[in-house]
Amino acid sequence: MIRKGLTGGSFKPLTQESIDRIHQTAMRVIEEVGFEVNSEIALELFKKAGAWVDQGKRLVRLPQKKAMELIEMAPSEVRLCGQDEKHGILLGGQRVYTGTGGTALYIYHPDTGQKQPATLDDLKCIAKLVDGLDNIHLFMLPTYPSELPIEQVDVNRFFAGLDNTTKHVMGGVYTLDGVKQVIRMAETIAGSGERLRQRPLISMIACSISPLKMDGQYGDLVVTIAQAGIPLVCPAEPLCGATSPVTLAGNLVIQTVDSLMGVMLTQIINPRTPVIFGSVSTNTDLRDFKYLAGSVEMGLLNAAGAQMAQFYQLPFYATGGMTDSKVLDAQSGYESAITSLLCALAGANFIHDAAGLMEFALTTCYEKYVIDNEILGMVMRAVEGIKVNDDTLAFDLIKQVGPGGNFVTAKHTRLFMRDEHYQPSLSDRDCREEWEARGGKTTWERAAERVGEIIANHDYSLPAKIRQQVLSEIQGIVD
Repeated sequence: MIRKGLTGGSFKPLTQESIDRIHQTAMRVIEEVGFEVNSEIALELFKKAGAWVDQGKRLVRLPQKKAMELIEMAPSEVRLCGQDEKHGILLGGQRVYTGTGGTALYIYHPDTGQKQPATLDDLKCIAKLVDGLDNIHLFMLPTYPSELPIEQVDVNRFFAGLDNTTKHVMGGVYTLDGVKQVIRMAETIAGSGERLRQRPLISMIACSISPLKMDGQYGDLVVTIAQAGIPLVCPAEPLCGATSPVTLAGNLVIQTVDSLMGVMLTQIINPRTPVIFGSVSTNTDLRDFKYLAGSVEMGLLNAAGAQMAQFYQLPFYATGGMTDSKVLDAQSGYESAITSLLCALAGANFIHDAAGLMEFALTTCYEKYVIDNEILGMVMRAVEGIKVNDDTLAFDLIKQVGPGGNFVTAKHTRLFMRDEHYQPSLSDRDCREEWEARGGKTTWERAAERVGEIIANHDYSLPAKIRQQVLSEIQGIVD
């Protein structure tokens, strides 16, 4: 049973009073402290929209009333579509979906214990793999092809996704020309620009720089993407004690402001642009200032971020499911599970990085996608919760069976056993003797077998006519 778009929200790390205070503090930062904007176009757009602009310092401040007008202009729901209609996603409210993510530079191979630079072929294989993993609902481009010049990265990453999975494809972008080429490619695949905007097969990401800064190039990217009407994520990555206050509440203030500045800019550019409020917040290892990807605080921060998104009635892009471990061990499992679970139970709309990533998000691993798919199946079962109605309470059956009886042969058992209980596809539930008879394989070894099966049996690619049109019209694609 595939579980997606289920309603979360049972976990609330913030009280309503805390949400109000974070909001009030964020508004004070926007009005009194300001935000550095290094894109000339974006700076001018803020100025025309009524912001107070210090041209010399490139500082933008907005009255709280104006800030809220812009935030309220953004859609409360954003639709993301796959090439197969069954993969459609509606982000908003407390509906939960999961996906891949990251821009990992390396691929880890557990059979050798070694890692190597990620290639374009790796990206294609991961797309095929994710296409066959039901608990991963969205394909966010997870690796950076090391062999390509930056001018070819955008178009090749998105083509690798669109040509190898029917799920929605989301990705970070690097160049203005690359963004334009990717949009043209997606329009060709969708059938026209209008069809692409009606059923967006792609979405893009443009980050702010914590604390309180918009890079010149990324500001220009936001402008270009919003003008095109392509769904856009505006995440921020404040790190406790480094690029935000060390306290979780202080981090949430910075994260909220950083992301809302992107949200507001999109609405100045193109009102009602589909935009997604986003967080990659986490803490820092203060011994050496490393970014931490598997801490429980990352889970708490992103769960709280979901509550802030719900407060602003914005779709939310959360971060969870990663590990700081270098191998597929117990740490890899518990860190990935805890952060994904906290985000999902809080009603985070799209948990990105929820599969495949390890080693501070520098590395991804084929086998970990399969392991995380199993974790996410359990996470989504937890989000579903316990249904209580006349059928599930089963009073009549209990009365019929009575004291000392059993429920094994009851029709009620057959009716509910598959949907009521998560059915694992990877976990081992055999007794020791049976497990040993099957080779005594570890989790990652069973996952490796599954990787091979899925990729070998994958048979999707773009329709031949459309594929050839894309290859002939879009420059720089390595086929």
